[in-house]
Amino acid sequence: MSNRNKKKGKLKRKLTDKYRLVVLNEDTFEERFSLKLSRLNVFVLGGIFSILLIITTILLIAFTPLKEYIPGYSSSALKRKAVSLTFEADSLKIKLNILENYTKALKPILTGEIEPESIDSIQTKAKQHLLDELKLNATKEDSLFREKIESETRFSLQNNGQSNLKIVFFAPLNGTISQGFDATSKHFAVDITAKTGDPIKATSDGTVIFSGWTTETGYVIILKHSKEYLSVYKHNGNLLKEQGDFVKSGEVIATVGSSGELTTGPHLHFELWSGGYAVNPTNFIDFK
Repeated sequence: MSNRNKKKGKLKRKLTDKYRLVVLNEDTFEERFSLKLSRLNVFVLGGIFSILLIITTILLIAFTPLKEYIPGYSSSALKRKAVSLTFEADSLKIKLNILENYTKALKPILTGEIEPESIDSIQTKAKQHLLDELKLNATKEDSLFREKIESETRFSLQNNGQSNLKIVFFAPLNGTISQGFDATSKHFAVDITAKTGDPIKATSDGTVIFSGWTTETGYVIILKHSKEYLSVYKHNGNLLKEQGDFVKSGEVIATVGSSGELTTGPHLHFELWSGGYAVNPTNFIDFK
């Protein structure tokens, strides 16, 4: 036990013995600087300095651009570019899907595979039945007048097979226009604010050529009308019609919502296109 105590005492003295570190002028041996040290102080100070150095190195690597120079770390600019390219690829994929759906919807119409809507034949029969009833109940003067008019228009060639009927558009939503059509800022639409859940109606008779979701504009529905007109409804809350459905003017096709990344609140983003060009909807529709 005495030997062990002696060893402990020697170790303690070695750690706690004081030493003086002196800096002298080599020419004059004048003392410039002195410092009392012990082995224990040197170990403690060295350990603290090492820990501080390690922590500083970790912080520099974690929170400064220096980490980009260490093998295995990717640059922040490369990450931003990768994220941007991912969003662009997603947007292009959505636009490609819209184009494919539009092409598939137009192909049967252009090739003549789709027969006239059955509702048209039903309406034609109903009108013919009504005319037959009117003819049965008509007076002699009415019959003579009708025969005269029919004989004048039966072989008329003024129209040359072309319909002069103008398509009529109605406001798809009752609300306030928050942003109008502005081609200079590439806002080819009118934004109509309304309450969430308000019904959105078809602006005219047409066929649904797209009904689905997009990242930027949320739930979107597109109608194809006669005379190469297209109407587009974006940022909807719900879609009530599917692709291929035939809708009548004023029929509810969706509800007001705030879907998509570019939305600014509950509203309808309404576009009107003619022959592949965007037109100002206020020139065709009275939104008051």
